Amino acid sequence: MATAAVLAPHDVPTILNYYTPIGTEEPYQYVLDPPEGKPANNLGADPHDVVVHDARGRENEFSLDQNGFQFVNWPSKEKEFDDDERIKAVYYPEIEEILKTVAGAKKVFIFDHTLRRKPDENAKPGPTNRGPVERVHIDQTYNASVERVKYHLPEDADRLLKGRVRIINVWRPIHHPVAHKPLAVSDWRYLDEHDLVSVHFIYPHRTGSTYSVRYNPQHKWWHLSGQTPDEVTLIKCYDSEVDRARLTPHSAFADASSPKEAPHRESIEVRALVFDTD
Repeated sequence: MATAAVLAPHDVPTILNYYTPIGTEEPYQYVLDPPEGKPANNLGADPHDVVVHDARGRENEFSLDQNGFQFVNWPSKEKEFDDDERIKAVYYPEIEEILKTVAGAKKVFIFDHTLRRKPDENAKPGPTNRGPVERVHIDQTYNASVERVKYHLPEDADRLLKGRVRIINVWRPIHHPVAHKPLAVSDWRYLDEHDLVSVHFIYPHRTGSTYSVRYNPQHKWWHLSGQTPDEVTLIKCYDSEVDRARLTPHSAFADASSPKEAPHRESIEVRALVFDTD
């Protein structure tokens, strides 16, 4: 049963990988293959002990505008997530409905999705072989978020950018509750924006930017223990409004108490531009 939790609610002591520089070049990461002789990125790992608190039973205490994330029970008609065209035809409309209902969106533009499973160590990393990201990050910088509107919706960008713009990721487990490498989200209220490090995110045809995050002992981390495929985590990656939570650092993490026999994590995240104007 997809709704049967594997783990009892609990806080998890673990290690999260924060940012430390490698070399003197500005931080960068190649999305695909780097130029010959150049490392794929220069993002060092700065591991720190943290406690990831359990939100199970307290889900209603968290909201996108207060904390930067929100937990929502929203079963999907799609169960397998093994066909991109079916995901777009069946699942994307559900994501729009979630964002219009929960986040009050008037217009939603989904620009991509990522499936994550235990990576095949013998295969090349890429869109079909992506594991959980065990590094504290945010998917877009403030500037990159504005540029995404211009990139995806050039004809309407000027008008849309006059209103409120958000980027929200909708993260869902697939097939079974999450036991190994669950998702941790960090409460905006305990983040110092000086902790954010802009990273050039280099595609073959353009360059965007993401945030890595420096360690700060004030950060407060949460997860939803035993999160099931009927439950989604909404992760705010950008908000043009400045008087509320604007983004949420997040990372996969190791839970030493996870049953060894539990299946490896499978998940899908859908990224969407969210507008308060049509």
